[in-house]
Amino acid sequence: MILWNADPILFQIGPVAIHWYGVLFATGFLLGYQLMQRIYRQENRPPEQLDKLLTYIFVGTVVGARLAHTLIYEPDFYLAHPVEILKIWEGGLASHGGGVGVLLAIWLFVRQHPENKFLWLADRLAIPTALTGGFIRLGNFMNSEIVGNPTDGSWGVVFQRIDALPRHPVQLYEAACYFVIFAVLLSLLRTNRSQQHGFLLGLFLVLVFSARFVIEFFKTPQASYEAGNMISVGQWLSVPFVLAGVLLMYLAAKRHH
Repeated sequence: MILWNADPILFQIGPVAIHWYGVLFATGFLLGYQLMQRIYRQENRPPEQLDKLLTYIFVGTVVGARLAHTLIYEPDFYLAHPVEILKIWEGGLASHGGGVGVLLAIWLFVRQHPENKFLWLADRLAIPTALTGGFIRLGNFMNSEIVGNPTDGSWGVVFQRIDALPRHPVQLYEAACYFVIFAVLLSLLRTNRSQQHGFLLGLFLVLVFSARFVIEFFKTPQASYEAGNMISVGQWLSVPFVLAGVLLMYLAAKRHH
């Protein structure tokens, strides 16, 4: 068994504490930004637009993911302590809300820059989004949060800040899935699938939220009111994203043919 009791704070300078979660979150965004610069240059698009796009995406991701986590999983606590909603560096982002926030951010950006088509841009942004999602789950692991159910397997991790039980390291399961999805989408960018606008976005939604649905079976309940339910809140929220992804892939292939 692996004993895990990592300090969530990477380093501290006076009253300013730099958390692992924030560093990993920022790393995912910066690597994704560099990847989008490369994609824009390869497809003869003006990369200077990406500075503004990055702002839209960052705000959409953080606001959407944080509001979803606070209002869906822990509404009683955060409605009683609204200031705590602002403490994103302590962790607590919901991928479902982040997905909605990113799509809304893309829509707002495209309205300002209509030369970028929504599905074209969303297809390409799905690639760094999967990468960033993997880094965020690593941040959850460093925070010893979103832990799994107890296991008797030799791969179990004892999160000593939680209890003395060996548990499924579901954060690592999910991070690994996202990194694999990132590699799959990146490889498809070099094929004709990238010209079927909406296909990569649809595949991203299907793969990410299918993985999320399966991994939820190994997680402890994140919302106090879902204890004892056969299907968790996260799984119910994943279903419409998977269905939307299937529809996008179907329509993209149909348009292409």
